Amino acid sequence: MASRFLFVALFSLAVFHVSSVPSQLQDFCVADLNSQVFVNGFVCKNPNTVSADDFYFSGLDKAANTSNYMGSNVTAVSVTNLPGLNTLGISLTRQDFGSYGLVPPHIHPRATELLVVVEGTLQAVFISSTNYQMYDKILNKGDVFVFPQGMIHFQYNRNSTNAVAFSAMSSENPGLVYMANAAFGSNPSISDDVLAKTFQLDKKTVDLLQARFSTTH
Repeated sequence: MASRFLFVALFSLAVFHVSSVPSQLQDFCVADLNSQVFVNGFVCKNPNTVSADDFYFSGLDKAANTSNYMGSNVTAVSVTNLPGLNTLGISLTRQDFGSYGLVPPHIHPRATELLVVVEGTLQAVFISSTNYQMYDKILNKGDVFVFPQGMIHFQYNRNSTNAVAFSAMSSENPGLVYMANAAFGSNPSISDDVLAKTFQLDKKTVDLLQARFSTTH
């Protein structure tokens, strides 16, 4: 049964239409991850040096370690570890959730996310830019939910049993920005005055949060 839902997840990925990606001008453009040339994306490897391994990734059948503070772990398959995805406008993640695990509020600045639950139950939530409307849905095995591009969203396992989901992304490099890390862990740090006023906190609390999220500590 689990393999059937995994097939659904991969099939959803395969048919996920991406209108923003221009038509292909060649069969493929495998990313040259070692190139020093800066372009919007990655330059192509010489086709004569491309092999089947450039289009291959292994390991999504294995559960990731969720023994961390958030109780979750996301395994991403993007252009940075599957260079054959370059210019194709598509990528994939496996999301493992331990007991009450959370993928905290975040955005993907360059992608819409299509989520399918293959084990357990998840709460899927996103916040729109219209009056900060919250869209909240409990997902069971086989359920699908879409997070529109750029919307703040999170996934939460509200149960003591594990959960697993797969997501298709409408970009080979969707990007990831966690809200709390961006606000309190930026480098260099946002000033205490700005954060205290924005979040209506005292500066001592701001300092504590910055120490918790700082990328330099």
